[in-house]
Amino acid sequence: MDDVLMQSPLFSALDAEAAAALRASLTESLVAKGDTLFREGEPGDKMFMILDGKVKLGQSSADGRESLLAVMGPGEIFGELSLFDPGLRTSTATALTDAVVLGLSNEQLRPWLAGRPEVAAALLQALARRLRRTNEAMADLVFSDVPGRVAKALMDLGEKFGQVTGEGLIVTHDMTQEELAQLVGASRETVNKALADFAQRGWIRLESRQVTILDVERLGRRAR
Repeated sequence: MDDVLMQSPLFSALDAEAAAALRASLTESLVAKGDTLFREGEPGDKMFMILDGKVKLGQSSADGRESLLAVMGPGEIFGELSLFDPGLRTSTATALTDAVVLGLSNEQLRPWLAGRPEVAAALLQALARRLRRTNEAMADLVFSDVPGRVAKALMDLGEKFGQVTGEGLIVTHDMTQEELAQLVGASRETVNKALADFAQRGWIRLESRQVTILDVERLGRRAR
């Protein structure tokens, strides 16, 4: 788990002594699958880092429809927007699996931002990457068809959670079919049809909350 910390944006910019001091100020929590860390519309006063497990960030529309913004894993941070723009949470964070998360309040982090510019720079870089992904997702909704978006989602999940084996790239995403559809921004039926087509072509093998990418090259081409 120490390796996970040191590879995260928050710690990668620090030397060993500073990293140890920051780690001591973090509050560790065990979160059960399905538990909510914060809700959309609530005041935000803390950022989080995932030490183990997966967390999903989602939004709900006025008519009750839900969308998934991201699925995050070990080493990734979320909730950091409130550090730079205090206000209401823009998403709901829910544990997709049992997870271990580290929390840091704005008050605790403020001295680090003031005394260690590299920490602020690392957090801003993480925010910029997330904004870039959001822009890409918006462009995909306009310019890509559903199968293309499904292929790209699988490739992105594979890059983040994939494990290379002799059979192919095993991606344990821990999502239901409905959640995968919410991530893609399409109906479950349409997403399932795309997945079935990929499976028939021999590009993937579907399993419960897991997919094995058998042909990374062809699936990657379909994602473009």
